[in-house]
Amino acid sequence: MNCFKLTLLVFLLISSCKMNENKKINSPILLETSSDFTIAFGSCNNQELPNLMWPAIEKNKPNVWIWGGDVIYTDTYDMAFMAENYQKQKNNADYAAFAKKVEVLGTWDDHDYGLNDGGIEYIKKAEAQQLFLDFLDVPKNDERRIQEGVYFSKDYRVNNNTIKIILLDTRYFRTSLTPDNETKKRYKPNLYGEGSMLGNTQWEWLKNELQNSKAAYNIIVSSIQFLSGEHGFESWGNMPHEVDKLINLLKSTNAKKTIMLSGDRHISEFSKIEIAGLSYPLIDFTSSGLTHSYTNFKEEANKYRLGKVVSEKSFGILKFDFKANKVTMEIRDENNVIYETYTQNY
Repeated sequence: MNCFKLTLLVFLLISSCKMNENKKINSPILLETSSDFTIAFGSCNNQELPNLMWPAIEKNKPNVWIWGGDVIYTDTYDMAFMAENYQKQKNNADYAAFAKKVEVLGTWDDHDYGLNDGGIEYIKKAEAQQLFLDFLDVPKNDERRIQEGVYFSKDYRVNNNTIKIILLDTRYFRTSLTPDNETKKRYKPNLYGEGSMLGNTQWEWLKNELQNSKAAYNIIVSSIQFLSGEHGFESWGNMPHEVDKLINLLKSTNAKKTIMLSGDRHISEFSKIEIAGLSYPLIDFTSSGLTHSYTNFKEEANKYRLGKVVSEKSFGILKFDFKANKVTMEIRDENNVIYETYTQNY
């Protein structure tokens, strides 16, 4: 082989390696991170539409799956019809196979609750609660069977660390919202101090959960967004005094490293706020749109937003690395490709 051919061969090999190296750098595979504990979650799942997410979700080897609301779409006062729709979702082959391998927790939102944007006024909420718990295979002697509302918590012990998952019920006790008759928005904030998001009993329960928590991380699941409240749809921002109440509760109970998970909006995004008196930033990770999403989304205000809004169908992943003291959050699609990712170091 002459010198020219040898030089050309070396050049091609180097170029090939660089091309492959660049290709790998841009590949979602290199974004994979180790995890001591993995949470997968999502919301807005219409039982009449194909859900292609379950194999992709399973690839992440989650320790637990959390329904963030709208498990089914069944706005109705007919409980037999609601039961049929829950069973239809439960019979979905991919979901059934997934649920046999991964523990499932969940809360509801309006469309599985039974009333669009519904709250305390929904007259079938007690009956709907039993059907929701049936779907989750909650035992008949579980405390959720006799309490009002589906709120619940569970601790997960991981080596010498604990993760507490707190599921809120933002439907059963939520009082009326204020329609916005002046702009194109659906709602405007209530007068400060007017209305309740959780009701007195659930607020007291939440206080006890946070006060007594020994967890390294507290994960609070709210079906509606907590930080993003400028869009005019349902959010905690419609009751600003309740936002303040939860923030003050996190401070007064010294709750460690709390992360909010939310759904409802048919978009996915990260929001973040620095709060005086908290030693960590509060993240609200919204994952919404398992079977359908807000594909016509253009823009909306959110002063707390991190990165870009994902308006395609997606699910959420949280990976906890205790040694590095960080949580990696990912918005993924049906092919398990990452749309957006954010890592919070604590």
